[in-house]
Amino acid sequence: MALIRSGLLACLLASSSYAFAFKPTSQSPSYAQRSMSNRAPVNLSMSGGASAVPDLKAPPAIYEGAVAAGAAKASASWEKIFKLGIAAGCHIGFGSYLAITVGGACPEIAAANPGLQKIIFGAFGLPFGLIMTLVTGAELFTGNTALVTAAVMEGKTPKKDLVKNWVASYAGNFVGSLFLAFLAFKSGTLGTAPASVAIATAKCGLPFSTAFVRGILCNWLVCMAVYMASGCASLAGKMVAVWFPISAFVALGLDHSVANMFIVPLGMMRGAEITVSDFLLKNLLPVTLGNIVGGALCVMGLYGSAFGNWFKSKEE
Repeated sequence: MALIRSGLLACLLASSSYAFAFKPTSQSPSYAQRSMSNRAPVNLSMSGGASAVPDLKAPPAIYEGAVAAGAAKASASWEKIFKLGIAAGCHIGFGSYLAITVGGACPEIAAANPGLQKIIFGAFGLPFGLIMTLVTGAELFTGNTALVTAAVMEGKTPKKDLVKNWVASYAGNFVGSLFLAFLAFKSGTLGTAPASVAIATAKCGLPFSTAFVRGILCNWLVCMAVYMASGCASLAGKMVAVWFPISAFVALGLDHSVANMFIVPLGMMRGAEITVSDFLLKNLLPVTLGNIVGGALCVMGLYGSAFGNWFKSKEE
């Protein structure tokens, strides 16, 4: 039997010896060579190579990317912008919903340490709402006041497309915010907590000029978050870029038109003595105008004049 097994093994090796032969002049690449040739190039942010993709773009490149993003947004159809606007309104509504649920339910902390309560109110809610919006490509009016304006000022898109984008995204944001406010009201998760009513009442009791200035300051920070996030390659980078400015504007008590589209109607549904006229004329109008100034001028006006062609003559 041993002799038979030896004979069979010798035949097997002889019949398949070509599979193990070493052929230096073979035209077929080795497995390792094929794997290396088929492998997609990998860019490492710290490699220093020419093809490396940095985690954070250089400031001029961030501006160029913002202009390109604005042009792309402006070129979309009314229908697409409106639908993505609804999504963004829901996202910001969810963020406001969480902020009211967590930060608005800390009366003891607010009484003992008002600053800490404001930090809690800002840290939990709106940042995750904007992250959902940016990552999924939804259309947020307040961010578009910066991005699409930059595309127009650089001659990348016509003014009529700016109007289309602003109107469609604003309308979509309003629909999405109202829809989520209704669902939050019907969910019963807020219980008898008075935060939503108190916040809505306070927002609609501001003088026009105060609401306008708060709108400027708010969207200055919101658009800085959008602008910085656009320069980050990683999700972690985008989250950090968003978290600090957004939590700051909420903690500072500033006013965001799309967030207010959720907060004030929710307060009205829960019993706040606010009329539709109060909401639209005393809060939403001045805050929206302030948001436009904050995004278009305070953010993009500065970077556009530094890295772009804003306010420059053709000779320059």
